[in-house]
Amino acid sequence: MLAWFSYLWLKPGPAPYRYQLVEEGGVSKFDKLGLEAWPSLNIGKYEVHVESVDKPIALAYRATKGAGQPVLLNWESRISEPIGSIGGNLSELTTVATATAQHVPKEAVVLAWWDTSRQVQLLADRDTLFTSHLGQPVIVPSYWRGRIDAIDRYEHEFWGAPPSAEESLTFQRFVDALASDANIGVAMLRELAGSREAYLVVHVTDLYKLGLMRPERLDIAFKDFPLTGNVHGLAPQVKAWMKNNNYDRYTLQSLSEKEVRAYFLREGKNGTTLLAQMLPFMDRTPVELQAVQLIYNHGGYWVYKIPPAQPTGA
Repeated sequence: MLAWFSYLWLKPGPAPYRYQLVEEGGVSKFDKLGLEAWPSLNIGKYEVHVESVDKPIALAYRATKGAGQPVLLNWESRISEPIGSIGGNLSELTTVATATAQHVPKEAVVLAWWDTSRQVQLLADRDTLFTSHLGQPVIVPSYWRGRIDAIDRYEHEFWGAPPSAEESLTFQRFVDALASDANIGVAMLRELAGSREAYLVVHVTDLYKLGLMRPERLDIAFKDFPLTGNVHGLAPQVKAWMKNNNYDRYTLQSLSEKEVRAYFLREGKNGTTLLAQMLPFMDRTPVELQAVQLIYNHGGYWVYKIPPAQPTGA
């Protein structure tokens, strides 16, 4: 029996999971999602199934507006291992999108990880540097690594046409900027934004994604802890895990009223990355960062204004 399950996990072929539509309609049909401010959206609720497992491993909520490409708005994982997405809280996203629509000028451009970019474009109606489903990094268990090509094809079939080569290269440049030292990274972001007024949206989960794409710059791990009291009572457990596993610092993400996820960072000889400096850790806050201007925070989201380019010769 074990050999059979191993074969199912490892055999080459199609993607090892599938999206199954279970419900579709307007936002009024999904009142628990809190999307009343976006009545033009059409929502599809999908179960994510894998072979030989009866229950879904996740729920995915896909949104479309008019003839636009579908966008993942919410991912509810039913297992502890990250598969497919490690996104944030939908209520936090809608709050940030509303604030972006109110305070970011129409002529500005928003820089963010490609999945956050698509959500901001859909909900805040602001231009973003990335508009396609880039699918990077591919978040799957190690035993699915042999199926990466099939997973990539399936994802683009489900979410829309693959990105252009230019957009893919631009995203790699964006990733390099987040993984660089603060001043170098900000200069790279300004170059990507061009002459337009530019804002940057980051989320604590970007740490994990950046760690997968640039492991030589960011050593990241995470662990979920039950929240039986308050966050302060949780601190000794988190610090003990950090010390026992030789990590340097941590930051927290609220998953629910009963669970908190701690991200642990180990910084090597390469120094602190721009992304790590833009997120709160136990021993420092983003307020201390001077390379970009912090303008808004809600939950796991942090919004910065990228300074304009310095005049030549300044």
